[in-house]
Amino acid sequence: MKKILILLLGITFAANIMAQDVKLPNVSVKTLDGKTINAQDFSNDGKPFVVCFWATWCKPCLMELNTMAEYYEEWQKETGVKIYAVSIDDSRTSGKVLPLVNSSEWDYEVILDVNSELKRSMGVNNPPHTFVCNGKGEIVWQHASYALGDEQHLIDVIRKITVEEK
Repeated sequence: MKKILILLLGITFAANIMAQDVKLPNVSVKTLDGKTINAQDFSNDGKPFVVCFWATWCKPCLMELNTMAEYYEEWQKETGVKIYAVSIDDSRTSGKVLPLVNSSEWDYEVILDVNSELKRSMGVNNPPHTFVCNGKGEIVWQHASYALGDEQHLIDVIRKITVEEK
């Protein structure tokens, strides 16, 4: 019953986001090389982009990002999508992010949200939590958790947005 309530709340929240054309919040985060950027500046030259919240200690997050890495080049050729992988590791575990990224085959832009400001601003409770933004930077879809096959739902949403924006 608890899972059903959480699912319904998530669907309601997603429907509200889609109806409001909400953009990313005005929150500063860091790149892996230490540069400060604002989440509102995430973009992809008018094409859709994905914002994935993850952590080094989150097994489903790593499964999601590794699975998306397998398809990322193909997805980019087809839709031009860009992925921002936002680590929510805090000061205790953020030192593990760079070694993990360097040992992985991720071509994503990895962002650090060490103080969880972006996470809180976007209502993310537990990773993985994925948002899709259209070419205008409006959040049009979100999904919490990960199970094998979820990447197909993700690319279907991206394809739909790509077609609608042409």
